[in-house]
Amino acid sequence: MYAIVEIAGKQFKVKPGMVLNVPTLDIEPGNPVEVERVLAFSDDKNFMVGTPTLDDVQVDATVVNHGRDKKIIVFKKKRRKAYQRKKGHRQGFTKILVAGLNQGKKTTPKTAAVVAEPKKAEVAPEVAVAKPKTAPKKAAAAKKPAAKKDETGE
Repeated sequence: MYAIVEIAGKQFKVKPGMVLNVPTLDIEPGNPVEVERVLAFSDDKNFMVGTPTLDDVQVDATVVNHGRDKKIIVFKKKRRKAYQRKKGHRQGFTKILVAGLNQGKKTTPKTAAVVAEPKKAEVAPEVAVAKPKTAPKKAAAAKKPAAKKDETGE
């Protein structure tokens, strides 16, 4: 039995009892993780694919701890320019333990309590739109006569 889930924008294949590292989640260790996006589910007999998700499959998981991956080196160089930059980066992760996969209707209070009621469309009162004022056009400037040239040509 396994499921393909999406956690923090990444997809994982999970099985019951599996421990995996996911991108950092803002949840304290020991608290449950809500895995809302189950993309596919398979048991021994059948395989189900969601369009895009399966609503009747639930993944139970808890946060074990938080940590940081091993350091990767970011090295930039431009040849013949005396330009070198060396930086390190450690990506944070959250380690979670998958407790089980449940097929059936979810029993969370969120889905049971949410009942969507159509809202009435509010009609906005008509507002008169003022036209922008335009400045009066200025008369064209009178042309000056061309200056007379002397014998020197200046």
